[in-house]
Amino acid sequence: MANKKELGQTTSSVRKGHQVDVNSLQVFLLKVIPGFKAPLEISQFKLGQSNPTYLLKDGNNQQYVLRKKPPGALLSKTAHAVEREYRIIHALGQYSDVPVPKVYALCEDIGVIGTPFYVMEFLQGRIFSDVKLLGLPFEERRECWFSAVSTLVKLHSVDFKKIGLRDYGRDTGFYNRQMKSLSKVSQAQAVVVNEETGEQVGPIPRFDEMYSWFQRNQVKDQATIVHGDFKIDNLVFHPTKARVIGVLDWELSTIGHPLSDLANLLQPFYVPVDSGFMGLKGLHNLPVPNSNELMQYYCLQLNITYPIHNWLFAVAFSFFRLSVIAQGIAARIARKQASSAQAIFYAEMFKPVAELALEIVDQGDLRASKI
Repeated sequence: MANKKELGQTTSSVRKGHQVDVNSLQVFLLKVIPGFKAPLEISQFKLGQSNPTYLLKDGNNQQYVLRKKPPGALLSKTAHAVEREYRIIHALGQYSDVPVPKVYALCEDIGVIGTPFYVMEFLQGRIFSDVKLLGLPFEERRECWFSAVSTLVKLHSVDFKKIGLRDYGRDTGFYNRQMKSLSKVSQAQAVVVNEETGEQVGPIPRFDEMYSWFQRNQVKDQATIVHGDFKIDNLVFHPTKARVIGVLDWELSTIGHPLSDLANLLQPFYVPVDSGFMGLKGLHNLPVPNSNELMQYYCLQLNITYPIHNWLFAVAFSFFRLSVIAQGIAARIARKQASSAQAIFYAEMFKPVAELALEIVDQGDLRASKI
């Protein structure tokens, strides 16, 4: 896989089951986007596992991005909430310095293309699919990673109440709520039956044991806006500069604990390099800054204590949460709702990812700050 991609090179023709009514959509866009011109051309992004995402091109060769809910009945009423995505991107774009695409319109009328959707700016820039960034000079790799951390600092510094997001999520008990909701979601996903094989998706390994460990080892409660899936390949970098110009995929955003985002970003540093996933753990000569450098920089910018108390709780929980998300992809495959060409690979991840969380759990309870 290439370690650097232009957004426009990651598209294909619209996949079966994800077709949209081009004429109906074109009529809508002509009404809501100034300067939009027919005819409309549509292709589908290959990346992204949840909400189908499309590249739109109008008669002026102007490009836009459309995000919609998956087709069919959904396992969760709160998942795939493109309305929430639109709301937070719009608020951050209007009232903060967090780099996000401009949003043009939200459509909640399912009569247009079958599901709610929104349309946003297409950012001309670079998305890196490999966290090692090996296509760049060493110093630029470092700058890109520090820019990613700086962007996260900007997000966690936003006063969500002042920008109209007071009711975007509860400002206490994030990890407790996450544990309860992920448990419920995972139980529902585990019993989904594959229509072709007749087999159930299956449970996450040692779920109850992991759950108990999380209850005993939680970090102190905090509340900021959290992206929910903050990682290198959800960031758009400037075409030539080592600077983040846009944060994508806000589907899982809420008000929550900021360490959940930081742990998500630094996850590759805790994944073995020979695991089959994109891990950095075990590399003798890291091609990017190490996790301690990045964490120190984050703490310094926010004026918080380093090292972070019970940090490994946040890391373990990030793996647990990712395993539930991957299990959800497996459930969507079983229900024939998968929205990515790479969905099968991600669906097979949920048990191995859970094992990464269990490696931390098996070290015993956390008594002090550990890095």
